[in-house]
Amino acid sequence: MIGPVLAHILDQERTRFSASHPTSATLALKTKDHWLGGVPMHWMGDWATPFAIFARSGHGARLTDVDGLIYDDFCLADTPSMFGHGLEVVAKALADQASRGTGFMLPTEDAAEVGQLLSARFGLPYWQTANTATDANRAAIRWARAVTGRSQILVFDGCYHGAVDDTFVSLASGKAALKAGLVGQVHDVAAFTKVIDFNDLAALEAALAPGDVACVLAEPVMTNCGMIVPDEGYLEGLRALTRQYGTLLLIDETHTISTGPGGATVAYGLEPDIFTLGKAIAGGVPAAVWGVTSDLAVRMAKAAQSIGPGYSGIGTTLSGNALSLAAMKVMLTEVMTPKAYGLMLAGAERLVAGLRRVIAARRLAWSAVQVGARVELVFANPPPRNARQMRLALDHGLLEALHLFLINRGVLIAPFHNMMLVSPHTEDAAIDRLVAAVDDFAAALESSDL
Repeated sequence: MIGPVLAHILDQERTRFSASHPTSATLALKTKDHWLGGVPMHWMGDWATPFAIFARSGHGARLTDVDGLIYDDFCLADTPSMFGHGLEVVAKALADQASRGTGFMLPTEDAAEVGQLLSARFGLPYWQTANTATDANRAAIRWARAVTGRSQILVFDGCYHGAVDDTFVSLASGKAALKAGLVGQVHDVAAFTKVIDFNDLAALEAALAPGDVACVLAEPVMTNCGMIVPDEGYLEGLRALTRQYGTLLLIDETHTISTGPGGATVAYGLEPDIFTLGKAIAGGVPAAVWGVTSDLAVRMAKAAQSIGPGYSGIGTTLSGNALSLAAMKVMLTEVMTPKAYGLMLAGAERLVAGLRRVIAARRLAWSAVQVGARVELVFANPPPRNARQMRLALDHGLLEALHLFLINRGVLIAPFHNMMLVSPHTEDAAIDRLVAAVDDFAAALESSDL
């Protein structure tokens, strides 16, 4: 329930937003004529604004909208632009490849180098491409079931791994249940997906012990229900238990690539059997990759032989197109560098320190969590250890008010909970402006009982 203080803040901020975004308001009316929900993709309407902000351009870590307003961008397209908007080296590579063709359903010269780069960076020897992390995770799950002969997979309550039906399962009264968002699904995918709390090794072992789980699909740090950091020793226990029970470990690094050049996989020594990565790998061009160990590659080859030729139902004609390979090559060689990560990590540390100063000075029951270049402001202290605890901290009225308050002060954070991302181009002054805006918001709340 939104109390009187939040209601007053929201009313003021909505009025302020509407007055300062006349061009976006006009475009919002026009797009309603032909786009479902008034936007090309319905998530674009998930911001806290009365109507969508229409973007004009982005450069580095700043975005300009159609009304000429400039924002410090800590959303960065929810990761695809993690290394910055409008990167010249990426634009040049894309223009060069586009002038020679965007796709042939044949490999290009870039394929050999990109494969080597992926193996060297992430440690898995064999790779395939996809168009999105959703596609990559879906393919990985299918192969895991094929090579193990097991029907079950396991995910963690509160997870999100793209629009993969098998993963739209949550815990309800301790049992697996379909998420309400699984629109139009007529099959009970919960019958083939186990779901448990994150950070609970006993529950993990109990779920794996029957020997029917093909793979565990996990983010090293949960980032899609509010950031949830693993307990000390949890990831090591996850790897040990999956090996003990013959279950493949599938690590989704689509968000946790913020950890470092090799993602959490290298930073934490995770040793996954399968690795998936989307969004940032091609600088915002729709593309993803998934890699496997040598042992799993052998098992996949045997499974393929037993199936015989024909459609596998995995992959599309757009996968591995020339444009995405060109983008991946330049990202891996010139953009996703140790130097870039050094700047990002330093900026994230500055942001966390600033937020914690505000929390301490205002005596707020909040916390700030960091995963590499990714930061989360959590309305709870200590930070939740699983999704059940996090749901209690996700005050949607407070979230909406904070997000709109920040937008009106020229700051964008991801529209989903309070996730923030620092790019190599994010200036200290922008970080300080974000911290100051959060402080101003906290001051506006001081007369309430929150």
